Amino acid sequence: MFRASNCFARVACCIASFFLPLASASSASDKAAQALSARRREVLEDPESPVGGNPKGDVSLVEFFDYRCPYCKQVEPALEALLGQDKQLRFVYKELPVLGADSITASRAALAARKQGKYDALHRALMGTKGQLDEPTVLKVAQSAGLDSDRLKRDMAAPEIDRALKANAALAEALDIRGTPAFVVGDEIVPGAIDLGTLKALIAAARQK
Repeated sequence: MFRASNCFARVACCIASFFLPLASASSASDKAAQALSARRREVLEDPESPVGGNPKGDVSLVEFFDYRCPYCKQVEPALEALLGQDKQLRFVYKELPVLGADSITASRAALAARKQGKYDALHRALMGTKGQLDEPTVLKVAQSAGLDSDRLKRDMAAPEIDRALKANAALAEALDIRGTPAFVVGDEIVPGAIDLGTLKALIAAARQK
């Protein structure tokens, strides 16, 4: 069962999920938990996934997101507040562009920004941008965030970015994540836009384990 605050690539999947038998939903949840256990290193330590917050923090919070997802933008202020308050939190960014070609362009640009040491700056700028995120807009936003837009456009074609996006999509499928945003903290996979209080509670519970 998925929360209505998710953005879905396929609306039909969203509608159909509400009619799945409880046993089927439980089975999917069990498989996702098993996948999380088996693929924990990929979730937490993939070198192609940017890391924010405290890289040596005692708890990791992982977010799967899409720059065009309104619910991802909605939860962003809470995430920024959390990172400002919790100096022991490690944050893992999982680009999951499920909302079409412009989403893919934005994710490619963000990952390419790592080569200029500007991933965090472009991530925040893209999350704060309203309206469409086609390539000209993304490059303009990047330039305003201090990046060399010509170099960025070249770096967006790097094969490692293709590999990273494909790996994130495969990982999301294994974890039964069908929309954005979605979070992983400790042994929990949490779909949907959640508030600051819920995030803090999940992190506190993970610290106790």
